[in-house]
Amino acid sequence: MSCADLEPSADTPDQLDELDGEGCPGESCADDARQGTLACVGSSEVKSRAVVKYSAAPPATYALLQEKTDLKCPPANWLRHSAQLGSAGTTVLGSSSRSKPFSSFGMAYDFIDSIGNDVDVVSDSENIKKLLKIPYSKSHVSMAVHRVGRTLLLDDLDIQELFMRSSQTGDWTWLKEFYQRLIDQKLQRKKKSKEHWYEKAILSKFLYYSINGDGAAEPVSSDTHGCPGAEEACGAAQYGPSWPATYSGSASDSAQPSVSQEERVGNTYALGHVTSVPNDQNLPTLFNERENSQGLKNDFVRNILWTFEDIHMLVGSNMPIFGGGRYPAVSLRLRDNNKPINVLTGIDYWLDNLMCNVPELVMCFHVNGIVQKYEMIKTEDIPDLENSTFSTRVVKDIAQNILSFLKSSCTKEGHTYWLFKASGSDIVKLYDLTTLCEEAPEEKCQNPFTLPVAVLLYKVASNMMLKKSQNRKHYGTIRTLLLNCVKLLKEEKHPQIIASAHYMLSELFQLDDSSEEEEDEEGHSESLRSGVSEDSYSEDEDDEEEEEGCSYSTAPEPLVDCKAVAVIRSVGELSVPEKYKSTHKIRPNCSFPVPQDREEKCRLVLSYVLKGLKAVDSSVKKESDLPAADPSTPIPLKYEESGPRAVEKEIALLLDRAAPPGESQQVPTRSGMLPGSWQHHLKLQLFLKASKAYYVLAEAATNLQKYGRGLRYIKLALQCHDAYCSISSGLHPHILLFHSQCLSLCGDVQLMLAQNASNRAAYLEEYSYQTREDQELLHSLHRESSCQAFSMATDLATDPEYQLFVSSKCYEAAHDILTSEPLKDLDVEKLAQVLKRLGNIRNEMGVFYMNQAAALQTEKDQVRRAVCVAEQELWKKSFSCFEKGMQNFEAISDSVNKALLLCNIGRLMRICAQAHCAMATEESRGEFSPEEALYYNKAVDYYQKAMQCLGSRDCHAAVWDSVNWELSTTYFTLATLLQDYAPLSRKAQEQIEREVTEAMIKSLRYCDLQTESARQPLYQYRAATIHHRLASMYHSCYRNQVGDESVRKQHRSLAELHYSKAVRLFVSLSDAPCELLRTLLERVAFAEFTMSGQSSSAVKLKTLTGALDIMSETRHAFTLIHKDLEEQQSREAVASEDQDGPEESPESLDSSTTGVNIQEVVKLIGVFEASFSFLLLQLVKLMTTSKRKTSKEEELVKVYKQVYSKLLRADKSAPLIQRVSLYLELLDQLTPPA
Repeated sequence: MSCADLEPSADTPDQLDELDGEGCPGESCADDARQGTLACVGSSEVKSRAVVKYSAAPPATYALLQEKTDLKCPPANWLRHSAQLGSAGTTVLGSSSRSKPFSSFGMAYDFIDSIGNDVDVVSDSENIKKLLKIPYSKSHVSMAVHRVGRTLLLDDLDIQELFMRSSQTGDWTWLKEFYQRLIDQKLQRKKKSKEHWYEKAILSKFLYYSINGDGAAEPVSSDTHGCPGAEEACGAAQYGPSWPATYSGSASDSAQPSVSQEERVGNTYALGHVTSVPNDQNLPTLFNERENSQGLKNDFVRNILWTFEDIHMLVGSNMPIFGGGRYPAVSLRLRDNNKPINVLTGIDYWLDNLMCNVPELVMCFHVNGIVQKYEMIKTEDIPDLENSTFSTRVVKDIAQNILSFLKSSCTKEGHTYWLFKASGSDIVKLYDLTTLCEEAPEEKCQNPFTLPVAVLLYKVASNMMLKKSQNRKHYGTIRTLLLNCVKLLKEEKHPQIIASAHYMLSELFQLDDSSEEEEDEEGHSESLRSGVSEDSYSEDEDDEEEEEGCSYSTAPEPLVDCKAVAVIRSVGELSVPEKYKSTHKIRPNCSFPVPQDREEKCRLVLSYVLKGLKAVDSSVKKESDLPAADPSTPIPLKYEESGPRAVEKEIALLLDRAAPPGESQQVPTRSGMLPGSWQHHLKLQLFLKASKAYYVLAEAATNLQKYGRGLRYIKLALQCHDAYCSISSGLHPHILLFHSQCLSLCGDVQLMLAQNASNRAAYLEEYSYQTREDQELLHSLHRESSCQAFSMATDLATDPEYQLFVSSKCYEAAHDILTSEPLKDLDVEKLAQVLKRLGNIRNEMGVFYMNQAAALQTEKDQVRRAVCVAEQELWKKSFSCFEKGMQNFEAISDSVNKALLLCNIGRLMRICAQAHCAMATEESRGEFSPEEALYYNKAVDYYQKAMQCLGSRDCHAAVWDSVNWELSTTYFTLATLLQDYAPLSRKAQEQIEREVTEAMIKSLRYCDLQTESARQPLYQYRAATIHHRLASMYHSCYRNQVGDESVRKQHRSLAELHYSKAVRLFVSLSDAPCELLRTLLERVAFAEFTMSGQSSSAVKLKTLTGALDIMSETRHAFTLIHKDLEEQQSREAVASEDQDGPEESPESLDSSTTGVNIQEVVKLIGVFEASFSFLLLQLVKLMTTSKRKTSKEEELVKVYKQVYSKLLRADKSAPLIQRVSLYLELLDQLTPPA
């Protein structure tokens, strides 16, 4: 190929953008396909795709050198910085002659999104090539391997240089002895030949000559051709220090990797670049400037996401790429024309072009530094070059086998593994340096990889935390990463990372997400308690059987393998296809522990919070102002019994803390922290997390009715919040919102304690209990605050009134917070909930004071005193609470609860009315007083307002029925008192009768007889009673009325009407036989009184016959009474058999033990016998004196005489049940035959 064929254009073509543009993680598949390449070799294919993630500069336009150009003479721009060449041009100096020991970490830090899940390997391209050439090469291999999730980080481990440092620092002595004993007895470093440095210098000059542009190379005259001075400098620099020192706390390095803004990961959890933390925070740095420049930075010219078959690798490459003309991307190589290309060189060229997605190779041949010619070679033709033939499929098999071997052997995250193959050896061994370090007897055992690995684990976990809400299946991985990070570090040296890690561990448990305990699609909620190690990754169970075909072994057969984790007995095995396929599909077994209940979850959170706080506290040096405290000694919970004023004062102080965020103060906190420091930021987050955890515990305990425990937890939650407030310059809206939730819950607990005073001893025991974890956390809180701001609201008092008052004040404080300027109209739903709670507590307080007034009235009734001042004060308090509660419910348009409060006020008015009862003597009450009437009418007004508030029964049936019943009861009570204790001294009889009738009719109007409900029998009984009372009143008026006959006639008809309605309703009830019997007897008496005013015998006979028919209706009442007496008799018989005790006569039994009132029955029987006898006697007299008697009438007279005779001869001393049986028999005889 002639030079003319390779003549490039002067300008860089636009096609170069296809290669040098930055590849973003979110590139489309089309972009990936555009930047990928498929290398075809013979009849087989090897899939390869490369996406450039970062490139320092576009490819340089290359210049073809003229024949006979002498490369031994340095160009004018030699060794000057070149973005296109990167460090490749300065390789001759030795600064980049080898892979840096932390190069993979620099890339991992910059592309944190790819670590742990998407990428299999992160490494320098030189390390990748070295691994894939193991079966072809006799050279030694020494690499450090680290695992992060499913990603392996590979770094060159120059063991010789490491031991040179060991002789100076004393570190790694244990590894040096191990290496000398088992691997290399001589421990001699082989020096590079002069020819090697000559070739390096020639290559460097060739690359600078090939750069085309403003700084293009031009030959310069030189007396010497070999430039020996520079080459000697190169040889000396080769032994310069390139290995970072072990951990150092020197000045920080603020240098940042030169990654594009799009590729950098912002992280609210991350520490940022830990090396750039300001010195005034007394934080350790990772490495000093010299060490950072040796490997922690990502200083590759380009970073590439390379997919080789099914292996995904993040590769760093410094290979110079040139472009121009018809060849937008080519790699330049310099070869000695006298030396043929071997297989190792061919694999190097082929892999470099695949990794960088370069389609062609331009080879420049020289003889003794004099340019001879150029040759163009396509990438897919490289494996078929003469003397350099190799199989791409074999290289692919080697890659898959090595990856499988490493993934199955490097199982412990955070451990440093050493992959080693000695020169000329076919055996590859893998050692666990972390385990060997732990087993070493020396105290000073340093592993320089520990800190970078820990920081990387932290960064990967923090990056995944940003996406935790998208997929919770990664929680187990995040937890494992953080736990392994913490294991690697010491708290006294790295408190910030440890504290942050523990905070993130606590954040994995979302306390406000009730659904997080459900299993996800892949079952990641299985607990780790099953025995799986938290810091390791194991194989699938299905792979165990297939491992029998693997050729590596973890068993120490020869002596040389006794410390190796795994061994490849022969490098030739790596060329066997799928030799290690059984271990290739490895998945991390990182399960996330799912707590059995909310308390266990919160306890886990608190344990992490406590560890984080300890780490923060250990980094704060100021301890002089703090009293010495023993974490094992419980902190006494201060308790002071005080009145409402003290509570109001504490609540006012509490509200003062709810100020909007102000300007940050630079005054140190109580423990010595400076606002804005990392300690300050982390403590704020940890205090808040602890407060939320205790809040959830308090909520769970309250739901379980463990109110003492709930109060203890809410006290701890508010103490954590108090500590948060004490170090915070202001509270943000979401903090204020949580603040109000805590106060609302505190109000709930205090309310429940007041309502369950009988269990106070158990609640006190729950409240006084403290775990060691709680004690230690309290000690940490007391470093910043006295934690007494909320003590009054969270103390366990003994007075229910005090507890109700505290509860109301907590709700009021929560309401004030929600209505403050920062939260105004922010959360309407929570404001409505608090207003509802406020209305409820004020109702509870109103009922409490009302019950106290009723109890005081009961005590007063025993001595018959007038209304006292204490009663009036209780009425005022109760009424005030009810009014405030109604205002709260009005604010949220809660008509149902407002109606209930109106109903309670109605009850209060009735209590007031009862208290104003006038007493005639010490044992009997006087007339119905005006005060009673006033309060009963007020009660009626409030009940009617409640009905209006509800509107209809459809609004809330239960409340409607309750108000309806109370309204009916009030009218009935008013009418009854007015009737029984008529104020005749103030009102006329007729007026009283009208008022009684009006009140009775209104009460009857609210008796719901149609709706089937639990109150229907009560309504029926009340309606029957009303009709009975009205009938009795009209009966009395008719008996006593003198004068207007029309009025008497009206009273008579009304009495008959109401008697008939009362009887009909009492008959429908099965538990009111006495009332039925009384009503019937009154009705018979009414008939007898009517007969006494009649003169005609026929009319009298008709009236008496009607009265006898009414008397026959008593049979139903006597049947019910007889049934109740029989049941009582059977119960007595069973009781006497069990106890062998004397039987008691039914008359001696209390009414509470039977279904009827025995005394009432005996009294009514006496009236019944007299009335029955009178009716029979009068009927016999009238019918016998009658002149015209039919046979039927004669038969009736005969029956009446027989019944009358039996009734007269009845034994008055017989048992009650026998007497009732006799009455039933006599009444049956009166029934005419069908």
